[in-house]
Amino acid sequence: MPARPGQWILATARNRAIDRLRRERTRRASEAAGARLLEDRVRDLIPDEPEQAAIADERLGLVFACCHPALATESQLPLTLRLVAGLTVPEVARGLLLSPATVAQRLVRAKRKLRDAAIPLEVPAPERLPERLDAVLTTLSLVFTEGYVATGGPALRRDEMAEEAIRLARIVVELMPDEAEPAGLLALMTLHHARRAARAGADGALVLLADQDRRDWDRAAIDEGLALVARALRLRRPPGRFALQAAIAAVHAEAPSPEETDWPQILALYGELMRRAPTPVVALNRAVALAQVHGPRAGLDAVDALAGEEALDGYAPLHAARADMLRRLGRSADAAAAYARAAGLTANPAERAFLARRREEAARSPR
Repeated sequence: MPARPGQWILATARNRAIDRLRRERTRRASEAAGARLLEDRVRDLIPDEPEQAAIADERLGLVFACCHPALATESQLPLTLRLVAGLTVPEVARGLLLSPATVAQRLVRAKRKLRDAAIPLEVPAPERLPERLDAVLTTLSLVFTEGYVATGGPALRRDEMAEEAIRLARIVVELMPDEAEPAGLLALMTLHHARRAARAGADGALVLLADQDRRDWDRAAIDEGLALVARALRLRRPPGRFALQAAIAAVHAEAPSPEETDWPQILALYGELMRRAPTPVVALNRAVALAQVHGPRAGLDAVDALAGEEALDGYAPLHAARADMLRRLGRSADAAAAYARAAGLTANPAERAFLARRREEAARSPR
């Protein structure tokens, strides 16, 4: 196998074309002038050293290729996550808050659209990268999320997947240094990944943010993440959704202890994020911050207002957040039921064990 198969194919095609033209010129002396003209054209069309692709990394190039603007965003993401990132249909479904059946249907439609419209999946030219950037960043964010908390498997997280998403995001930052959102996404992932060693105990049990030993956080990664947040905020006003999420992660990272976390600032940042990029998950996270600032009653009201959101009905974090607020309000029986509901919606063993333990604690509570 040649070291650079694409260049080898082009060079071979060029040489064979030239050889054929030379044979034709020898056999038909009367057409020598025309053959030389064609030979010159072949040399112009296929140079000896083809230009380097706009994206040197093959996997990132495939991500940009699959995020084709001719496909709807709802098709781009499942296609890229499945074909390039290698996520399973259930993993894609969890990331997009969809059912596996819906994801499967979207994959079929995307492949049919590519075939029927003869859409070429090729790395776009440098000037076309910005139009695909948001879909590419969303894809990398979802890959990181699967690495941060695995859909299934024996462990809480899949570090190799999270680190691959970070690696690709770093290339995007280098490729598009004047864009703010790549820096914002890289900051967000770096700050979250910096806490990985403290997120599980020696036995693999889940450890909540408030209970983590902050001495185990990767301070060098946090410093890098904070610098990237500043860069993202400096490059774009108003900030984009990834920069805002990174700013929230930065507030957590800078707090010396859980009690010193600036929850009012986090709540304000979530409010801004809801104005710029409203999603059910953002609304849920804002409700959690609301409970920290104004008490569990205010948070529970906000969570219950989201109960009608179809996308969140099967979302374990919503029921876990609701259970925690019910627990803090002394409604132990309701909290136990909510914890049981959350545990039934996650396939991650560390999450399921944590939620089951909380359910048992709530069930034993006299209140």
